[in-house]
Amino acid sequence: MKAFTEHGYSNRDIPGIIVSRVRHICDRLKIISLDRQIDVCRGLLSKSPLIDVAVLGQFKAGKSSFLNSLINLPLLPVGAIPVTTVITRLQYGEVERAVVSHFDGTKEQIPFKSLDEYTSESKNPGNLKDVEVVDIDLPSLKGYPGLRFVDTPGLGSVYQYHMQTAEHWLPEVGAALLAISADRPLAEQDLALIRNLIGYTPKIILLLTKADLLSQDQQREVIQFFQKTLKSELNRTFPIYLYSNRTDTETFKRALETTLLHELSVNRDEELQTIIRHKIRSLSESCLSYLEIALQAAMQNEDARAELHRQVLGATTNLTAMEEELIVLARSQAIHTRTNIDKYLTRFRDSLESDLTDRLVHELPTWEGNLWHLTRCYEDWLRENMISEISHISITEHKHFFGTMMKAHMSFERYVESFRNNLAANIERILGIKIAPAEWNMEVAQPSNPDVKILNIFEFHFDLLWFLFPMFLFRKIFEKRFIREISRQVYVNLARLAAQWEERINHNIEDMRKQTMAYLRQEIATVEALLSQHPDRGTEIRQFLSELRKETDLLITMQTT
Repeated sequence: MKAFTEHGYSNRDIPGIIVSRVRHICDRLKIISLDRQIDVCRGLLSKSPLIDVAVLGQFKAGKSSFLNSLINLPLLPVGAIPVTTVITRLQYGEVERAVVSHFDGTKEQIPFKSLDEYTSESKNPGNLKDVEVVDIDLPSLKGYPGLRFVDTPGLGSVYQYHMQTAEHWLPEVGAALLAISADRPLAEQDLALIRNLIGYTPKIILLLTKADLLSQDQQREVIQFFQKTLKSELNRTFPIYLYSNRTDTETFKRALETTLLHELSVNRDEELQTIIRHKIRSLSESCLSYLEIALQAAMQNEDARAELHRQVLGATTNLTAMEEELIVLARSQAIHTRTNIDKYLTRFRDSLESDLTDRLVHELPTWEGNLWHLTRCYEDWLRENMISEISHISITEHKHFFGTMMKAHMSFERYVESFRNNLAANIERILGIKIAPAEWNMEVAQPSNPDVKILNIFEFHFDLLWFLFPMFLFRKIFEKRFIREISRQVYVNLARLAAQWEERINHNIEDMRKQTMAYLRQEIATVEALLSQHPDRGTEIRQFLSELRKETDLLITMQTT
């Protein structure tokens, strides 16, 4: 292929020209649905970035464990519960260094031993420290120049942390390693993620972790099952690599390094251009489908355009009706949130009460002084132990509170999918155009962990009258009172925990409803703008189509040569 096209510009310029043209077309025709894709493509073209090799997958798929094994350091948090709370990026650096970037723009360098204070859910619950990203430089990654490995929070939860890793950050992905645990078959969530990834990167690799749980025959059987399922569901196959941190780790690692990571690194510039062209081609094809709609409208007279608008949008775009339906969907889930949480927390009440009582009985004999001092000791002890226990329950068990949020999330996504399908079907039926729907993913913030407070021990402050109660006579009475108080404190604080989580979860459900409605309005506004094009815009739209098609064809040629 010649270094310069018939238009006089270099092949290397074509991706940037396409993005600029799509931006101009969208501005002229008021197409707002492609803004996000345009911004991502512009960002990739404006710099020479590292290729982000994102390790994605469901909760407990072994993502962090895999990366720890790859770098031969136990840097990233691992555990039996969701532990990764922020995006962590690892790349080659001459000196070991960890830099935390916060959302307010500040940065701080931290020692490796403090990493989990920023990256783990247990020590930074709900990302209370407002960490945007943690960047780690490692000399041990010298063999992978040009690559940056990205550890992400698990995708099994409906919430996302700040950067919204599973959704908002996906357009940044250069190459995707999708970790799937050998103890859990290929799930619908994995297939959905792959469908999403196809629009963002041509490099999608499946990593079958915990391969030691399977015999060699079982490994081959699982790989064949995966390939058969992928071919059936997506009409595609993808490379599948085995991995285990327990047995044959070096063999698995060497296979992955030599056939994938080394190739990406050595051919970094070429691979990066392939990734960029893939993203821009997806953007261009979406824009072309919108232009086809605009041209069809511009070829009609005013009455025909009005009829076209009625047929394409019609009753499917009654915003008032849609908003009412979404409100009903949200409320139908939110109304059950508290009941579900209370039901789950009930199982902890008796054991927590018994455990605290045993501890108190053990501690009481060590406390000295009058009633005032004794009450202060009890309040301090109760506050410390109750906060510790209730907070532990909140942090470790809150994923079980999200049932209504998960159902609401699925309901909204089904609603959007139904809207998309109906609109696309109308457009194809009436205009004969297959429209590529704009990328949309719901961003769900992780609810923050609530605080824990201790109620007053006495309704009347007897401790202020300590001088009236000689302890050699009354100490046993007050000790029994302290022990009985534990039951009330446990009941009240678990109820308070449930109420606070209910508020946070229902707030998220309402936020999801608003996001869904905003997307529907945006899509309708885009299609309405396209269907409102007048005949005097026909020549301009045809020119847009012709130029963008030629440039997209050149881009496709570049991809295949």
